[in-house]
Amino acid sequence: MSKDTAPQPPAVRVPCSECPLRALPLFVPASPDELALIQSLKHRELRRDSGASIIDEGATDAPLFTLFSGWAFRYKTLSDGRRQILNFLLPGDFIGVQQKMTDAAVHGVEALGEAWLCVFERDALWSLHQHTPRLGFAVTWLAAHEEALVDDNLLSVGRRSAAERVATLLVHLFRRAAALLPDAGANGVPFPLTQQHVADALGLSLVHTNKTLRKLEQRGLHRIENGQLFLTDVQALERIADLYGDGKLPPRPLI
Repeated sequence: MSKDTAPQPPAVRVPCSECPLRALPLFVPASPDELALIQSLKHRELRRDSGASIIDEGATDAPLFTLFSGWAFRYKTLSDGRRQILNFLLPGDFIGVQQKMTDAAVHGVEALGEAWLCVFERDALWSLHQHTPRLGFAVTWLAAHEEALVDDNLLSVGRRSAAERVATLLVHLFRRAAALLPDAGANGVPFPLTQQHVADALGLSLVHTNKTLRKLEQRGLHRIENGQLFLTDVQALERIADLYGDGKLPPRPLI
């Protein structure tokens, strides 16, 4: 039985009005009418195991998703199997907008660890724009935000040194994951990435990635233990990455 036709475990239904993500300060509150529309467009919930495909490269009928829990990543591959990870997806991210603008998905999406997704009908984008301009703008905001993440990753791959690339990735992912936690990352954040994921995202060899991570850890800047990332000297990592500002993420929409 193929991965796509294998039976899925029963989904746990979570009404949009009771979504725990909506209680977090990171997300912009939705009005009752907006929640009702989002709920009407939500088709089901879907569980994906680690390494399972969420959207296949070249898929023509993929629905839209909101990542409810767990992590995932967008990627493209070459004919010989080499892979470039475009960006990492965390809870609250909206998945599949790019595929709606082309005949087929130009990238794939894969789960990092167990992931739960809210699945929306394929025409949900039209309904969001037609019925509530604010939600239509929210989709545009999310797409622009994801483009900014990819742009920054391109800057890393094209111009930053190995240490700068790794430092940038660690800081960005820590900030994003910490914003989803009640303690803001004081006790670390989930980090389901392997060193191969880091290498594929930053355009480094696996050996170079391993050496760079070890060098930064030996300098006392971070550590990774039991799937958790701890930043022990954030300011030093930010200086290496050439990142400035207070690091606070702007409030963002949630579909």
